[in-house]
Amino acid sequence: MKDKIKKFVIDISKENVFFRKIIRKIVYIKRCCYYKIFYLTNKVDDKTILFEVFGGRNYSCSPKYIYEKLITMPQFKDYTFVWSFKDPSKHEVKNCDGLKIVKHCSKEYYKYCASSKYWIVNSIMGEHIKKKKNQIYVQCWHGTPLKRLRYDIKATGSVLNTVEEIRKRNDKDASRFDYFISPSKFASEKFISAFNLEKLGKKDIIIEEGYPRNELLFTYTDDDVKKIKEKLNIPKDKKVIMYLPTFRDNQHTSGLGYTYNIGIDFDSLKEKFSDKYVILFSTHYFVANSIDLSKYEGFVYNINGKFDDINEMYIISDVIMTDYSSVFFDFANLKRPMIFYMYDLNDYKENLRDFYLDLDELPGPIAETQDELEKNLQNIEEISKTYSEKYEKFNKKFNYLDDKDATLRVINKIFKK
Repeated sequence: MKDKIKKFVIDISKENVFFRKIIRKIVYIKRCCYYKIFYLTNKVDDKTILFEVFGGRNYSCSPKYIYEKLITMPQFKDYTFVWSFKDPSKHEVKNCDGLKIVKHCSKEYYKYCASSKYWIVNSIMGEHIKKKKNQIYVQCWHGTPLKRLRYDIKATGSVLNTVEEIRKRNDKDASRFDYFISPSKFASEKFISAFNLEKLGKKDIIIEEGYPRNELLFTYTDDDVKKIKEKLNIPKDKKVIMYLPTFRDNQHTSGLGYTYNIGIDFDSLKEKFSDKYVILFSTHYFVANSIDLSKYEGFVYNINGKFDDINEMYIISDVIMTDYSSVFFDFANLKRPMIFYMYDLNDYKENLRDFYLDLDELPGPIAETQDELEKNLQNIEEISKTYSEKYEKFNKKFNYLDDKDATLRVINKIFKK
């Protein structure tokens, strides 16, 4: 019954903006009142740090690399490190004496939200979680943006948010930021604009030192690659294509969440490329629907939920295919070929997000049809040569700060006192 009521409310919310605003306001007030108890009854501990990735979905991204560096540093030996997960049993966190693991949105979670000196996250903290003046919110974000974000979205086909709602939600979140990690001058400019940082008096919070999240791309070994491939049972004689499409704001099912409709013909790819390649496939973390790939067993590997850290998939992949996801910025550090499969390019650009950079800057070909995609795969070695100069230019603009020491530089800025 509860699920039916929730679905009914979401269905109405999609059609009636006024109703949606009223419901969200009621939920917001209720959550604020609940959190107020924890806010008032817990003092801030200067030696407690809360980590959260994608709302408790993963142990990965910059928070993971910051955490794993901190626990090796003598000055943090008596700190408490709190990790929040939706399902704590699914994640293997590197252990230390001060580690605490809590369930996301539990009473223990809210206690640590109220008492942790630092929040180190890569997405959005609940808007009802009020930050105290002596707490520090470190926004790591989760990639260099290709598609427009928050204040920079001009026209939206989102079924759940108007432009006004997106901006209002942003200001509640961004007004709490104390630091914002950036990998480049380009990204810093877009973050300041997208998160409305200048008008919020937050323009100077940017830490432009590279992304801790990309450390593994500079430190991995051949043995790391071997172990990951063995874990997935990937044949030694096959090369690896990684396909990582993003979510669409206009694909949403009430009572379930954002969904993804496969826009690729795996049957055709299997027929033409299975003798040489396997495909690693994963949807965006927003996507809630499960996708049955059982008929492609041995060719398409569904890696959803099997690995927290996407970098482990990058280092075993020979080629990446994506659409509008920012994953290719990180993957470019490996200097391996990439193909952009944008089968709904015009619709996405005009009705959903649009982009921050000229698509001509992309260090790989754009395929708008299955046929174009397959031709590019067939000629992947030639593509690598054709795009080598553009690839080098791309990395000099977007990835020039990424290296094995970015994590330490970021830590020195956050904990400079």
